Amino acid sequence: MSFKNDLNKIPKSFFHIILITIIIFNSLKIQAQHPMITPPYLQKGDTVAIVATARKNLDDNLKPAIDLLKSWGLNVIIGSTIGLDNNQLAGTDEQRATDFQQQMDNPNVKMIWCVKGGYGTVRIIDLLDFTKFEQKPKWLVGFSDVTALHNHLNTMGYKSIHGIMPVTVARATPAAVETMRIALFGEKLKYEVAPFKMNRTGKAKGELVGGNLSILYSLFGSPSAIDCSDKILFLEDLDEYLYHIDRMMMNLKRNGCLESIKGIIVGSMTKMKDNDIPWGKDAVEIIDDVTKKYNIPVLYNFPAGHIRDNRALILGNIVTLDVNEQSSTVIFN
Repeated sequence: MSFKNDLNKIPKSFFHIILITIIIFNSLKIQAQHPMITPPYLQKGDTVAIVATARKNLDDNLKPAIDLLKSWGLNVIIGSTIGLDNNQLAGTDEQRATDFQQQMDNPNVKMIWCVKGGYGTVRIIDLLDFTKFEQKPKWLVGFSDVTALHNHLNTMGYKSIHGIMPVTVARATPAAVETMRIALFGEKLKYEVAPFKMNRTGKAKGELVGGNLSILYSLFGSPSAIDCSDKILFLEDLDEYLYHIDRMMMNLKRNGCLESIKGIIVGSMTKMKDNDIPWGKDAVEIIDDVTKKYNIPVLYNFPAGHIRDNRALILGNIVTLDVNEQSSTVIFN
């Protein structure tokens, strides 16, 4: 009897079981290779370091942030970059990298809070040694230009928090402040968002990634670029020309990012600019136009970004996104 005849005697269900087993095994293997690590949640008595990774902060404007941290029972370290002046930046690249490195290496610091955005964070990433951070992870908090660090930490397998910064505490809404406390102290984070006419309904579950669109776009092709596969992508931006928004969204489309994501959450698109000859669409319409071919849920008008009501998001965390016509939810699992 031939080997072929022997195979024909094996029930097809057997091969189905083998195939399913291989798929499950590979899925578990991939998950095991890329676990997202959650830094220890904060407790009363922990220490927070405030540093500048980008634009300088010369103003005496940190009292609201310091008072807030102390009200949560936390101690505060002011980094050596606060007050440094190097044109637009808070000191040289070396000075900003040294300050950040010291806070990463300090075992007493449980959270690094970036004072403001602007530009310059990407200039220090390659100067940093994450060895001690990997041994004792800690929370990184900020938004805007801090997206460069959020994305870099994501590629390393660590969660971080997109949220208010020290210079925005005084004008932030109570809800934005409270959601950051909830995220940092390990309480349940869940959002319910009012309907928006351009939302695309659907439900998806995946790891939340992203941040500022301009920074996200600038990192593709570098070691700090995020992997979009099976992720929920969050986007926000400030002070960009509308055709720039279109160009950046086309980049996300052409590099395959939009092809592989499970859903999109769009925060504020603040203070957008146009040319003398109008582009013809606002930022939301541009995003809708570029993404309409994909059968994924899209949630617009989420309260996060360059606005007072900048709610905290745990990047790297698994979220369930449910967009429907009544109200939409984002639940952190």
